[in-house]
Amino acid sequence: MEMARRGTGAHETTSGRPIVALPAPERPRERLAALGAGGLLSAELIALIWGSGTRGTSALDLAADALVRHDGLAGLAAASPLELEALPGVGVARAAQLTAAFELGRRLAADWPVGRWTIRAPADVADRLIPQMGRLEREELRVVLLTAKNSVMKVVTVYVGNVSASLVRVGELFRDAVRVNAAGVVLVHNHPSGDPAPSPDDLHLTAEALAAGRLLDIDVLDHVVIGHDAFVSLRDRGVAFDRPAGARARAAGA
Repeated sequence: MEMARRGTGAHETTSGRPIVALPAPERPRERLAALGAGGLLSAELIALIWGSGTRGTSALDLAADALVRHDGLAGLAAASPLELEALPGVGVARAAQLTAAFELGRRLAADWPVGRWTIRAPADVADRLIPQMGRLEREELRVVLLTAKNSVMKVVTVYVGNVSASLVRVGELFRDAVRVNAAGVVLVHNHPSGDPAPSPDDLHLTAEALAAGRLLDIDVLDHVVIGHDAFVSLRDRGVAFDRPAGARARAAGA
């Protein structure tokens, strides 16, 4: 809770004054120019997105209040558009702006230049995909496609819904891998409950994927289960994944 920790200093609240009434060095736009985006508080960045407040309440005050009501930035980012609209002074337009900004941030966190993302450990997968998948309301199963040197070729979503071996067609896991001649894959899916502990269905699906990968000569290097802010690697949990020779085995053997 950034705002609660820092109290109500000059940059957290404008006490009902419009931002233009603040001294120039305290206004978010001027602070952005002087310090860069990294030097601003979350409330100031949100205020810049909104641009203006309401009668008697500045955009900075609205942002500070929204952060407090949702226990900080992570809680605010996880809120639905309807929950954002219900915040005092926010409404439909500001909720849409904030939803769009958070979604752009999630997409950027999972984006990368082709060939520059290399998987050396399960955390390399989780660090990229937790921002996108950690707060999803439904389960998604994604497949990370890898070259022989474990560089990521692309990430594809193959299933949305209840991820289990009885519902997921295992052949779909490898469809894109076969098309692009991927050497290996990492399975990734989320638990909307927030608890990444693997279920029996997760283990069953992993076993079926391993069997299919052997037939197709495509290495299944791991199955990473993502929670809200944590992850579990089934390889780290002792599942007997294939360990191919050479650089791929060294890179994947976390």
